[in-house]
Amino acid sequence: MAWDQWSTGTSAVLVVVLVHVCIRSTVTSITVGSVGAFFWLVSLLLSSLIWFIAVKASDPQDEPLQKGLLIFGVMFSVLLQEAFRFLYYKLLRKAIEGLVALSEDGCSPISIQQMAYVAGVGFGLMSGAFSMINLLADSLGPGTVGIHGDSQLYFLTSAFMTMVLIFLHTFWGIIFFHGCEHRCWWEIAAVVIMHLTVSGSTFCNPLYVGSLVPSYLVMATAAAWAYMLSGGSARNLRRFLLCLQSGASPQLGS
Repeated sequence: MAWDQWSTGTSAVLVVVLVHVCIRSTVTSITVGSVGAFFWLVSLLLSSLIWFIAVKASDPQDEPLQKGLLIFGVMFSVLLQEAFRFLYYKLLRKAIEGLVALSEDGCSPISIQQMAYVAGVGFGLMSGAFSMINLLADSLGPGTVGIHGDSQLYFLTSAFMTMVLIFLHTFWGIIFFHGCEHRCWWEIAAVVIMHLTVSGSTFCNPLYVGSLVPSYLVMATAAAWAYMLSGGSARNLRRFLLCLQSGASPQLGS
């Protein structure tokens, strides 16, 4: 149990480090991230409300129906999250126009690419916070994981799934905003499909390999895609790794 709690806490620490290094506590970044977290929270509230009403209006003894409603709730929640991501993009686009109009030099203090990253982190942090709180509450008992012969890796795999979803939301934010900005609707569709795939894979549990492996493969794909859209290249990555091996500090424009 201690290992499970440690792994959950470690995933949270990694994300906090990511936020500290990349957002650097600027007022604009914190505001964008906080509002992004709020948008995710509202989408969760609405989807949970609709699912709750559907469950209460159905027959609780009908197990196939209840399972179908659960699948519907998860898929609907994913679609609603992406709809709110699009609404947030439209809001940030208006905000940038206002910042440009108010600035003396006619430039926004934060670019749409930076907003995409910070908004994705906000979505991911709120998603991870809800997952982690539920996990820590369950870990306090009184039940015992695996007492009936089931897998004892529930908390460990849930911690890894929480971590991958936080990073995925960050990468999806970059890809989604890029698609909106350049009217590449297939990029938006790809984000929705990846989100549905990862969420749908959790129905393979307790066969945790069936959910973790596809999720991490999707994360690797989304990370590489977001890196390329942000201006990265294999050459830049290779030079960065060489600088790390030599102990030198990477220099911009070198």
